[in-house]
Amino acid sequence: MPDVDASFLRLPRHELAGAALQRARDLGATFAEFRLERIRSEAISLRDSVLQSAVDDEDLGLAVRVIHDGTWGFAAGVALTTDEAVRVAEQAVNMAQVSRPINTDTIELAGEPVYDDLTWVSSYEVDPLSVPRADKIALLTDYSDRLLNADGVSHVNVYVASVNECKFYANSEGTSYTQQRVRIGPEVEAVAVDAESGRFDSMASCAPPAGRGWEYLTGTGWDWDDELARIPGWLAEKMAAPTVEAGVYDLVIDPTNLWLTIHESIGHATELDRALGYEANYAGTSFATLDKLNKLQYGSPIMHVTGDRTAENGLSTVGYDDEGVAGQQWDLVKDGILVGYQVDRRMAKVNEDVLGTPRSNGCAYADSSGHIPIQRMANVSLQPDPGGPSTEELISRVKNGIYIVGDKSWSIDMQRYNFQFTGQRFYKITDGKLDGQLRDVAYQATTTDFWGSMEAVGGPQTYVLGGALNCGKAQPSQSGAVTHGCPSALFRGVNILNTTQEAGR
Repeated sequence: MPDVDASFLRLPRHELAGAALQRARDLGATFAEFRLERIRSEAISLRDSVLQSAVDDEDLGLAVRVIHDGTWGFAAGVALTTDEAVRVAEQAVNMAQVSRPINTDTIELAGEPVYDDLTWVSSYEVDPLSVPRADKIALLTDYSDRLLNADGVSHVNVYVASVNECKFYANSEGTSYTQQRVRIGPEVEAVAVDAESGRFDSMASCAPPAGRGWEYLTGTGWDWDDELARIPGWLAEKMAAPTVEAGVYDLVIDPTNLWLTIHESIGHATELDRALGYEANYAGTSFATLDKLNKLQYGSPIMHVTGDRTAENGLSTVGYDDEGVAGQQWDLVKDGILVGYQVDRRMAKVNEDVLGTPRSNGCAYADSSGHIPIQRMANVSLQPDPGGPSTEELISRVKNGIYIVGDKSWSIDMQRYNFQFTGQRFYKITDGKLDGQLRDVAYQATTTDFWGSMEAVGGPQTYVLGGALNCGKAQPSQSGAVTHGCPSALFRGVNILNTTQEAGR
């Protein structure tokens, strides 16, 4: 396990926390928590092997959240002194006092064991921010050159984002921890342009962002050499492919595409704050309301979806969340039935009788010290069949269908129910065999119809972690990184749209 960055450890973590928490107690807070957080990030972008931008950023500050007279109060600051920590604690208490007259619910938190001065570091080998920038640009330029020099490739876009997130947390119950998470998000895209017709298309890498370090760009966790060699051929075939005939097809969906459908139709839908209506303004609520727990037939009986804050290399993996709750795994959908939600300590306490558990599952997170923790998505994953088939075996079961690889655009309604998704590559399946690429494909369904049509899931050998660095939520907006693992899966009788026809072209 790598060490926590020494420069972060030299910050006066314990002194600042002690001053803030003591002042909150003195002012009558029944609960208080302190965060010292430093987020260092870098983004490098190339266009046709030419550096376009290289940006560094650092967000460093402290935050205090309290419960005073049954009401939340929150404040943040940037000066790392005990005087500032005391001032921020006072402001947090004052915010609770000001808010008390309009608070209709007394805030209580689900219990959690005390964790005393623990350290947790995510699973990675090389901190990307420790690699010389010239070396990173050289590798990205090499990736770009390989594609740009291939026949049929007109332009290449290469981008990588890297984040090192260090956090110290302490609360009035006695919990304290220091945590460091590293994540990386590469993007590689080749573009072809037909000079005669003006038609163009693109083919992007299917490599997802990951809770890994720079080793991810040099072959650990993804075979870049193989994919870069294949992208030009995939792109050329896509440019020449026939347009899809709209209709009903059986689908075999690769995990490089299916992760996004999981994110939108299961991950967001099982966030309890959405189901309770708290998130309505920004991006909608959820059809999977609390009264449907243990009743809603979410999908077919083979459907098993977990929430997980412990998966190795997961983007939402933590030792402890921003309320001092240890990372854990639990069921969201079991045997096709909705059986759980993603919750924080307050929602767990208020709804413990319905949820059947008195404990949070550790889903509180703030994307910086300047933001209050909110309920955020865990690593939500569709589990494989332990003895399940390969992707090729799933394809062999289809007479007339489509095999879908890679994510691209998507759309879903404010209830997380009606949706459509596209992808990077679409292959016609004829009599159990791949029969060339198709263009202009989107699959459309309602959430329960789609997951209800799932006939088979692949085995562990087909399982891949997908995900995103930039899931948006809340007002003011916060960004979260999240992973979704899944196997390949077979769906029967799904509606396919022709996107060109739908656009009226």
